Amino acid sequence: MQLHLEGISKKVDDRTWLYDMSMAPSSGAVTVLLGATQAGKTSLMRIMAGLDVPSHGEVRVNGRSVVGVSVRQRNVAMVYQQFINYPSMRVRDNIASPLKLRGEKDIDRRVHELAEKLHIEMFLDRYPAELSGGQQQRVALARALAKGAPLMLLDEPLVNLDYKLREELRDELGALFAEGNSTVIYATTEPGEALLLGGYTAVMDEGELLQYGPTAEVFHKPNSLRVARAFSDPPMNLLGACGRDGGVLLDSGPLLAIHLPPTASLQLTVGMRASALRVEAQDGDVALVGQVELAEISGSDTFVHVATQVGDVVAQLTGVHYFDLGAHIQLYFNPVQVYIFDAKGMLLMSPVRGGGR
Repeated sequence: MQLHLEGISKKVDDRTWLYDMSMAPSSGAVTVLLGATQAGKTSLMRIMAGLDVPSHGEVRVNGRSVVGVSVRQRNVAMVYQQFINYPSMRVRDNIASPLKLRGEKDIDRRVHELAEKLHIEMFLDRYPAELSGGQQQRVALARALAKGAPLMLLDEPLVNLDYKLREELRDELGALFAEGNSTVIYATTEPGEALLLGGYTAVMDEGELLQYGPTAEVFHKPNSLRVARAFSDPPMNLLGACGRDGGVLLDSGPLLAIHLPPTASLQLTVGMRASALRVEAQDGDVALVGQVELAEISGSDTFVHVATQVGDVVAQLTGVHYFDLGAHIQLYFNPVQVYIFDAKGMLLMSPVRGGGR
């Protein structure tokens, strides 16, 4: 199935929910809608599903306009933040319901296959109310997968689950989606989910579509500061700078030996991901001197918040490290690992993966 959004916008009264945007999600692949709360992700998905109609523009499926075609007449599966199951049906009947509607044969086998993939086979004879929130969401996902719809929409399906359950399901969903033929649209606020699911990512902010493309490409080459902010966790370190002969001069800081294009503006922003900062120097590194304001351990990484001469930065260090608050620290980074944005916030230069520019 090929979905095309052509010049879509949405206004409610005097408020614009979606600004003019066009996108053709890759058929049979996963497209992640990434953006903060109220970025417009749910509004866009409701238009894709047929729950709402756009104020302007066309929604086409395989070249045919479906604007005005009700959701009941479309073959769409949708999973919401709040898991929705049939409370009067046992788990096996919840999963089997779309299979029965299609008149499929060997329904029991298919139900067991899906239940095993989502690790809920032991709950098949229970009612949804007898399950935990995470188990109920797995039932909702199994029913959506059972529907086998050419378009599957998932609106932050893991947001209400605890951390451990989110991690488990994230790892499983990518494999489950890869096994099917559906075009999957997955909304999330978390960059980590977009990277884990791969496929394609559409970055949204305040009703605007900022960038769409292969997930790795969007992550490594954000076209603007807005995209860089949205697609970084922890947030990308952004430092004021200006162009100078011989490179880029950080405000109150060192000169970075970076060859700027002749069209570069004088006022610049230097961006560096937290993972680009180190506590041990390597060849070609530049040092930032500062004081530790906070050090927090998360999983196998340590996030160190440091006040430096060029501004506050966060370093993501692999492994468990301990720092005293207020301790003096030197952080190091290589200029080839930084992003350069112009005065309008548009990408001017990005790191070349593998080291050099």
